[in-house]
Amino acid sequence: MSEKPARTDRTLLVIVGAVVIIVIVALAVVFSRGAPQQLDGATPEGTVQRYATALLEGDEATAALYLSPAALASCERTDRSSTGRVSVSLVSTTVRDDTADVTVSITTSYEGGPFGSSDYETEGVVDLVKTDGAWRIDSAPWELTVCPNPKVDK
Repeated sequence: MSEKPARTDRTLLVIVGAVVIIVIVALAVVFSRGAPQQLDGATPEGTVQRYATALLEGDEATAALYLSPAALASCERTDRSSTGRVSVSLVSTTVRDDTADVTVSITTSYEGGPFGSSDYETEGVVDLVKTDGAWRIDSAPWELTVCPNPKVDK
Protein backbone atom coordinates (compact mmCIF):
# COMPACT_ATOMS: atom_id res chain seq x y z
CA MET A 1 0.00 0.00 0.00
CA SER A 2 2.96 2.32 0.21
CA GLU A 3 2.96 2.68 -3.60
CA LYS A 4 -0.33 4.63 -3.70
CA PRO A 5 1.07 7.89 -2.21
CA ALA A 6 4.08 7.79 -4.57
CA ARG A 7 1.80 7.26 -7.59
CA THR A 8 -0.47 10.13 -6.41
CA ASP A 9 2.58 12.38 -5.97
CA ARG A 10 3.76 11.55 -9.51
CA THR A 11 0.32 12.23 -10.97
CA LEU A 12 0.15 15.55 -9.15
CA LEU A 13 3.63 16.49 -10.43
CA VAL A 14 2.61 15.64 -14.01
CA ILE A 15 -0.55 17.78 -13.72
CA VAL A 16 1.33 20.71 -12.19
CA GLY A 17 4.05 20.38 -14.86
CA ALA A 18 1.42 20.39 -17.64
CA VAL A 19 -0.22 23.51 -16.19
CA VAL A 20 3.15 25.28 -15.96
CA ILE A 21 3.93 24.41 -19.60
CA ILE A 22 0.51 25.69 -20.75
CA VAL A 23 1.02 28.96 -18.85
CA ILE A 24 4.50 29.43 -20.36
CA VAL A 25 3.19 28.78 -23.89
CA ALA A 26 0.27 31.18 -23.35
CA LEU A 27 2.60 33.92 -22.10
CA ALA A 28 4.95 33.36 -25.03
CA VAL A 29 2.05 33.74 -27.48
CA VAL A 30 0.78 36.91 -25.80
CA PHE A 31 4.19 38.60 -25.65
CA SER A 32 5.29 37.54 -29.14
CA ARG A 33 2.30 39.09 -30.91
CA GLY A 34 4.15 42.40 -31.12
CA ALA A 35 3.04 45.41 -33.12
CA PRO A 36 0.22 45.30 -35.65
CA GLN A 37 1.06 44.52 -39.25
CA GLN A 38 2.28 47.60 -41.12
CA LEU A 39 -0.08 48.27 -44.04
CA ASP A 40 1.07 49.57 -47.42
CA GLY A 41 1.55 53.33 -47.10
CA ALA A 42 0.28 53.86 -50.64
CA THR A 43 -3.22 52.70 -49.63
CA PRO A 44 -5.88 54.67 -47.77
CA GLU A 45 -5.67 52.19 -44.86
CA GLY A 46 -1.88 52.52 -44.68
CA THR A 47 -2.14 56.32 -44.72
CA VAL A 48 -4.65 56.29 -41.86
CA GLN A 49 -2.52 53.78 -39.93
CA ARG A 50 0.60 55.94 -40.20
CA TYR A 51 -1.32 59.11 -39.37
CA ALA A 52 -3.00 57.57 -36.31
CA THR A 53 0.28 56.06 -35.10
CA ALA A 54 2.07 59.40 -35.31
CA LEU A 55 -0.83 61.19 -33.66
CA LEU A 56 -1.14 58.71 -30.78
CA GLU A 57 2.62 58.88 -30.21
CA GLY A 58 2.33 62.67 -29.91
CA ASP A 59 4.24 63.37 -33.14
CA GLU A 60 1.97 66.07 -34.59
CA ALA A 61 4.55 67.17 -37.18
CA THR A 62 4.65 63.70 -38.74
CA ALA A 63 0.87 63.33 -38.50
CA ALA A 64 0.47 66.64 -40.36
CA LEU A 65 2.39 65.20 -43.32
CA TYR A 66 -0.61 62.96 -44.00
CA LEU A 67 -3.12 65.83 -44.13
CA SER A 68 -4.49 67.23 -47.38
CA PRO A 69 -3.77 70.87 -48.31
CA ALA A 70 -7.46 71.64 -47.69
CA ALA A 71 -7.32 70.09 -44.21
CA LEU A 72 -4.24 72.13 -43.36
CA ALA A 73 -5.81 75.33 -44.72
CA SER A 74 -9.01 74.95 -42.69
CA CYS A 75 -7.23 73.70 -39.60
CA GLU A 76 -8.84 74.56 -36.27
CA ARG A 77 -7.26 73.49 -33.00
CA THR A 78 -9.44 71.03 -31.09
CA ASP A 79 -9.02 69.81 -27.56
CA ARG A 80 -7.77 66.25 -27.82
CA SER A 81 -6.77 66.06 -24.19
CA SER A 82 -7.87 62.77 -22.76
CA THR A 83 -7.36 61.06 -19.46
CA GLY A 84 -7.33 57.66 -21.17
CA ARG A 85 -5.47 55.53 -23.67
CA VAL A 86 -6.73 55.49 -27.24
CA SER A 87 -6.47 52.63 -29.73
CA VAL A 88 -7.65 52.57 -33.33
CA SER A 89 -8.76 49.54 -35.36
CA LEU A 90 -9.64 49.27 -39.03
CA VAL A 91 -13.31 48.45 -39.71
CA SER A 92 -13.76 48.95 -43.46
CA THR A 93 -12.60 50.90 -46.48
CA THR A 94 -14.42 52.32 -49.49
CA VAL A 95 -12.14 53.46 -52.31
CA ARG A 96 -13.22 55.53 -55.30
CA ASP A 97 -11.07 57.11 -58.03
CA ASP A 98 -9.77 60.10 -56.07
CA THR A 99 -11.48 59.73 -52.68
CA ALA A 100 -11.71 57.09 -50.00
CA ASP A 101 -13.48 56.54 -46.69
CA VAL A 102 -11.76 54.51 -43.99
CA THR A 103 -14.04 53.54 -41.13
CA VAL A 104 -12.19 53.01 -37.86
CA SER A 105 -13.15 51.86 -34.38
CA ILE A 106 -11.76 54.18 -31.72
CA THR A 107 -11.51 52.77 -28.20
CA THR A 108 -10.63 54.97 -25.25
CA SER A 109 -9.73 53.23 -21.99
CA TYR A 110 -10.08 55.20 -18.77
CA GLU A 111 -8.41 54.19 -15.51
CA GLY A 112 -10.04 54.49 -12.13
CA GLY A 113 -13.57 55.53 -11.36
CA PRO A 114 -15.94 54.05 -8.81
CA PHE A 115 -16.18 50.72 -10.66
CA GLY A 116 -12.62 50.42 -11.93
CA SER A 117 -11.42 51.03 -15.46
CA SER A 118 -13.84 51.48 -18.33
CA ASP A 119 -13.75 51.62 -22.11
CA TYR A 120 -15.63 53.81 -24.54
CA GLU A 121 -15.81 52.70 -28.17
CA THR A 122 -17.08 54.60 -31.18
CA GLU A 123 -16.79 54.35 -34.94
CA GLY A 124 -15.61 57.21 -37.08
CA VAL A 125 -14.87 57.83 -40.74
CA VAL A 126 -11.61 59.24 -42.03
CA ASP A 127 -12.11 60.93 -45.41
CA LEU A 128 -9.16 60.85 -47.80
CA VAL A 129 -8.41 62.51 -51.13
CA LYS A 130 -5.74 61.65 -53.66
CA THR A 131 -3.31 64.55 -53.94
CA ASP A 132 -0.33 64.36 -56.31
CA GLY A 133 -0.71 60.58 -56.47
CA ALA A 134 -0.73 60.07 -52.68
CA TRP A 135 -3.61 59.58 -50.26
CA ARG A 136 -4.07 62.47 -47.83
CA ILE A 137 -6.51 62.88 -44.96
CA ASP A 138 -9.18 65.49 -45.61
CA SER A 139 -11.10 65.02 -42.36
CA ALA A 140 -10.99 62.73 -39.34
CA PRO A 141 -13.04 62.09 -36.19
CA TRP A 142 -12.29 64.60 -33.45
CA GLU A 143 -10.32 62.00 -31.45
CA LEU A 144 -7.92 61.76 -34.40
CA THR A 145 -7.71 65.42 -35.35
CA VAL A 146 -4.49 67.34 -35.34
CA CYS A 147 -3.86 70.98 -36.15
CA PRO A 148 -0.13 71.64 -36.24
CA ASN A 149 -0.50 75.25 -37.40
CA PRO A 150 -3.59 76.72 -35.77
CA LYS A 151 -4.98 79.92 -37.21
CA VAL A 152 -4.15 82.99 -35.21
CA ASP A 153 -7.15 85.25 -34.55
CA LYS A 154 -6.32 88.92 -34.49
